Amino acid sequence: MIVHLGPARATCPDVGSRIQRDLITKAAELSPELASTIERQGPIRLRRHLDGTPLVDVLCRAVAGQQLSVTAARSIWGRVIEDVGARPLEAHLAEAPRERLRECGLSGAKVKAMCAIAEASRSGALCADTLRGLDRDARTETLTSIWGVGPWTADMMNIFYFGDRDVWPDGDVTARKTLARLTSRRRRTVLTAERFSPYRSYLALHMWRAANANPNP
Repeated sequence: MIVHLGPARATCPDVGSRIQRDLITKAAELSPELASTIERQGPIRLRRHLDGTPLVDVLCRAVAGQQLSVTAARSIWGRVIEDVGARPLEAHLAEAPRERLRECGLSGAKVKAMCAIAEASRSGALCADTLRGLDRDARTETLTSIWGVGPWTADMMNIFYFGDRDVWPDGDVTARKTLARLTSRRRRTVLTAERFSPYRSYLALHMWRAANANPNP
């Protein structure tokens, strides 16, 4: 599944190196293999979405790509954008017949979720500046109150849209399985990830890279 966030500002090199050292130190206490994997990959920059793309658009793309391969997700989203044309996505979702959206390759549940996201945006519930000012739990609660937006999608928004450094997306199968493989399959990964606070988002980025499955290409 793809979460494409466009141009962004990255963590400065000095901060990235400090975070990298912290991750390696904590990883070494758990698993030499995990520590060597993180060290080999080098510092990873956490990109934050700053190009002005509305949150509604990014959320809808995340929902559209759920449980799909990268290729399938790109193809379906491409058809959606082609159908939208120059209009704002929010307006298109408010007016286009749902069957027309289904013809783009979206399931009925995804169409319902995207329309709910657009409605939330129209009501003012998806003001990016307001959400950015909330703590992570409150932001997640707001996002997941929208029909069809679950914890995984909220985690992706917190990491890639809002640039939160300390999110462990335990609902992400790839991140979870990779961490378990590099540490212990008997220990809950959410507990393992707690050792890396306040930089759990970076741990997730390293796990995706180790699996060659970056959700933010």
